[in-house]
Amino acid sequence: MKSRTGRGGRAGRPGPLSQEAIVTAALRVLDDHGPDQLSMRRLARELSITPMALYHHVRDKHELLLLLLAYKSRSFPRPVLPDEPRERLLAAAQLLHDVLTECPFLDEVLASPDLLAVSALWVMEALLDAAVECGLTLEQAAQTHQAIWHYTVGVLMVRTTSRQHHAELSRPTRREQAFATLPPDTFPRLTSLAGRWAGLTTRDTHREGLQDIVDGLLDQHLAYRGGSA
Repeated sequence: MKSRTGRGGRAGRPGPLSQEAIVTAALRVLDDHGPDQLSMRRLARELSITPMALYHHVRDKHELLLLLLAYKSRSFPRPVLPDEPRERLLAAAQLLHDVLTECPFLDEVLASPDLLAVSALWVMEALLDAAVECGLTLEQAAQTHQAIWHYTVGVLMVRTTSRQHHAELSRPTRREQAFATLPPDTFPRLTSLAGRWAGLTTRDTHREGLQDIVDGLLDQHLAYRGGSA
């Protein structure tokens, strides 16, 4: 007889269902089938119970994702951050990226402001504290966090969408096809880059962009404060 959290159905009466068992089964579905296949019905089947029984323990998929996000956040290691404020700000911003990257259901996390794990707020606190230590006001630190958040979300969404799209293609992209036929006299810059475009644009430049954004935000905010003093 298989355990209640086994992959197949079984006879007999299931024992008490815990959130730990639900999260474990949901992680199995994510690992085996991907985030698109994670549903309450699929999870109930994984647990060998009815969907109605599952709803007694998890209200809906949103609550399920909150449980998964909290689990992922708790299991993410907390590194020692640098003492120097700017380096600490960069490290905290990189952590934001790394924590989000660990979420297999990233699209839904990024699309919903309600998917928030309290166990992950230490990253936000570290980022805000580092920005204040750099000389920003708390309000400027909040704006800095928001700018870093938008940049990080953009990078992750483009990266995820691009990988999914290229995985489904068995031909050159339409951009590659178009670049190959451009007249050099009309599009000299594009045609000179045509053969290197994919390599240049698929390289992971998140860290370099993050450094530019942090330096630009610090310079802008500190210059503003100096000018208004």
